[in-house]
Amino acid sequence: QVQLVESGGGLVQPGGSLRLSCAASGFTFSIYAMSWYRQAPGKERELVADFSNFRGVTSYADAVKGRFTISRDNAKNTVYLQMNSLKPEDTAVYYCKARRGGAQYWGQGTQVTVSS
Repeated sequence: QVQLVESGGGLVQPGGSLRLSCAASGFTFSIYAMSWYRQAPGKERELVADFSNFRGVTSYADAVKGRFTISRDNAKNTVYLQMNSLKPEDTAVYYCKARRGGAQYWGQGTQVTVSS
């Protein structure tokens, strides 16, 4: 059974940091590309960061470049999202996604709230 379980969300003040984790099971993690998405209230889900399985290429949404870093530990079947210099507009539910070919799996999401 495929599972993606996010953790690490919470309430943080503007300028603060959080590290999200997504623990995977039930599939061969190392051969899947992994991504982080987010969805704010009333908005569509958007791609935040991607870790391609091809040569470990990473990419980021313009809104988070220079502040967020995606990484993965294949030995632990886990992908991370380090978020620094958080802003109120980063408030959203954050989801991880695994994809390979036509297959994709989603986690249940973790809430991140940036507020003073």
